[in-house]
Amino acid sequence: MSGKKERNKERREKRLQEISLLRTLPYSDRQRWWSKETIAVVTGANRGIGFEIARQLAGHGLTVILTSRDTSVGIEAAKVLQEMGFNVDVHQLDILDSELISAFIDWIKQKYGGVDILVSNAGVNYNLGYDNSVEFARRVIETNYYGTKNMIKAMIPVMRPSAVGARIVNVSSRLGRLNGRRNRIQDANLREKLTNLETLSEELIDRTVSSFLQQVEDEIWQSGGWPQTFTDYSVSKLAVSAYTRLLAKELSDRPQGEKIYVNCYCPGWVKTAMTGWQGNISPEVAADTGVWLALLSDQTITGKFFAERREINF
Repeated sequence: MSGKKERNKERREKRLQEISLLRTLPYSDRQRWWSKETIAVVTGANRGIGFEIARQLAGHGLTVILTSRDTSVGIEAAKVLQEMGFNVDVHQLDILDSELISAFIDWIKQKYGGVDILVSNAGVNYNLGYDNSVEFARRVIETNYYGTKNMIKAMIPVMRPSAVGARIVNVSSRLGRLNGRRNRIQDANLREKLTNLETLSEELIDRTVSSFLQQVEDEIWQSGGWPQTFTDYSVSKLAVSAYTRLLAKELSDRPQGEKIYVNCYCPGWVKTAMTGWQGNISPEVAADTGVWLALLSDQTITGKFFAERREINF
């Protein structure tokens, strides 16, 4: 291993140790703006990172609604947390199914009146190891980007007003960074438009992913200048990160007391079913930054991208 790689590995391991320590430190009374009455929804929470985010949020004393596409699997996952003494509820939800989203929103209104936190974790990835197939590109884009976006739009009207603001945390990925050194869109003009908040729009994001999917269908995507690692997943997460920035800008005009803060983060390469258990960090560590963002008391942080509790460039 080269000296640079060795130093990078040492820095990363040191940071992971710091995060493990930070997770053991209790929040002070001044930091704790939440209570048992604070409602957090975590999508795709029956296993992996989503389950761990739900566990950690519940462990901090919030009421957590665990959602799962499979009702029975979700119930079993919720039971595990309930047996730990946590306040956890469960409901079926498929972010690709508009009827299930509507049914979930109606249930939220009737049972809880609204929510304070949404963690958009549900997502898919069909590539493992060094694979880079785009066979399921449409499903990846529809789930990770359109499903996430549609779920957020449905949830915003039921996010409760408060002095501390509601929070949306989107699980994204470094693989989707616009200006990463290696795995990025090669079209500099498109990168600039997606980077610049003055030119960024939902139409532009939609058009970008639609262009990618059309090139996949036409079998010319490999020469289209798209990311070359986990391409469909990378494009989907690029869209999620871009939408996070756009949404934060759109919501910033809300009056005090009705604010919604929106951020996204990269959990890293995690030992879960999605990576075929090949990841190099645990779900506990991977969930940490998402939980930290959900509970952050600093109301100036919105429209940002984080990894390991540190802001990184989109």
